[in-house]
Amino acid sequence: MTISDQLWEANLDLAQACLEHPFVQGIADGSLEQQKFAYYLGQDAFFLEAFARAYSIAAAKSPDFTGFTIFHRLASGVLEELQLHEGYATKWGVNLRSQEPPGTATRHYTDFLLATAWSGDVGLTAAAMSPCMRLYAFLGAKLAVHGIPNHQYADWIRTYSSTDFTPLAQRLDSLVECYASDTALVHSTYRHAMLCERDFFQAAWES
Repeated sequence: MTISDQLWEANLDLAQACLEHPFVQGIADGSLEQQKFAYYLGQDAFFLEAFARAYSIAAAKSPDFTGFTIFHRLASGVLEELQLHEGYATKWGVNLRSQEPPGTATRHYTDFLLATAWSGDVGLTAAAMSPCMRLYAFLGAKLAVHGIPNHQYADWIRTYSSTDFTPLAQRLDSLVECYASDTALVHSTYRHAMLCERDFFQAAWES
């Protein structure tokens, strides 16, 4: 089993907790209050900006040009994801730039990612970022298993279950394989990121 698969398997409990979370289940059946989703969009836009920065830091620190190229391509994927958020916001009349400031859970997650990117090597950074990508691919696949529903959050499900998104998650996993070591620090970093994902959904649910 690859190290990325080991890390994922060791944290399936948190992936399942995210899938079963009422926020995600509200997206699944379309019942989630728009106000909660609007809060999530604003927080996730702030998070994704930090995510793109972490990719850029990792690219600059990459020991070879292959890693440099892949990290930059993944950063471009984040910018495309931000466009999805802008589309939702426009449809619902939400100005992402005038939303509430980043909440505690958001700050905790972004500070952790950027601190890891600045202080750690690219393998540790990839391990910190991989849970987000793999989790969303997992959630998208699970929510679309019986087809894309016809409700207000269909585009969200369509994006994360698409054949375009899954390769991005796999590409980041390949960076974990290439640069990360099977150490206690890598394992704890990966799990901390998964806990941040769960807390992110919880904060949006409580908004």
